[in-house]
Amino acid sequence: MSRVHDALRRAEQTGSVPAPVPREESRAATVADPAPSLQGLLEQIQEITLHQASEALLIDATRPHEAPMEEFRTLRTRLNHLKTLQPIHTVVITSPSPAEGKSLSAANLALAQSHLAGNTTLLADFDFRRPVVHTLFGLDRSPGITDYLLGRAELSQIIKRITGTNLYIMPAGEAVINPLELLNLREVKHLLDRLPSVFNWVILDSPPLLFAADANLLSTLCHGTLLVVRIGHTTIDSVTRAVQSLCNNNVLGIVVNGARRGELYSKYTYYHSYYTPQEPEYRGDPSRRSSDAEADDAE
Repeated sequence: MSRVHDALRRAEQTGSVPAPVPREESRAATVADPAPSLQGLLEQIQEITLHQASEALLIDATRPHEAPMEEFRTLRTRLNHLKTLQPIHTVVITSPSPAEGKSLSAANLALAQSHLAGNTTLLADFDFRRPVVHTLFGLDRSPGITDYLLGRAELSQIIKRITGTNLYIMPAGEAVINPLELLNLREVKHLLDRLPSVFNWVILDSPPLLFAADANLLSTLCHGTLLVVRIGHTTIDSVTRAVQSLCNNNVLGIVVNGARRGELYSKYTYYHSYYTPQEPEYRGDPSRRSSDAEADDAE
């Protein structure tokens, strides 16, 4: 500020105070040109068959009564309810530290959202440091987001649709030396502002909060943040520091990973077995019932 004051003082002494910039010109110089429309984007996107990695642990729509599916349906329901109360379209999924399950949580939440009819969902891998979304779904890492931001690919080329679903995947792209500098490009904000006009949900996987500033920056560009923690791994101190590190107070909630599988499965198995209709009792000739059973065994 002292340099500004010195310059004004010298200008007053010489009698050549700069003329003020008209308000309209100043506004035009600071507001970026409107981004082009994404109309027709979905028609240009290539469809691919899902090649899920065997160890991916992704939820399966054909097995709706399994415990992981129910848990992510619950998370989906809560987010959709929040969406009725405030405009939420873009959500950052992050964690305090590595190995807490953020990428798998982001993938399964995107899958759960896409299971709803007409609920177009985009899963975007903004973890340029250690991307794994492409591995989970058996895709190529490139072309992806970094290629688009560097002008090497069109937007329609970096998005893939899983055939027969409402799920769209945007992989990270080629590795870059300076991920944070790339995320600071104004094209990132333009992209995140435009995508909700096409997709009902845009879910971003990002690096851990305490190991890189990427998630902090992305949270300022999105409507909300979900923090993933892991039982027996994440400490209270790391959760506190992670929340305090965020510039925006837009934490929508905390997703807890690592619950004991036995407890979850026993709870859901009991419920669904109790309420699943049983085979109706056979009321015909008992001898006929015996012969039918023998025939079934023979088959």
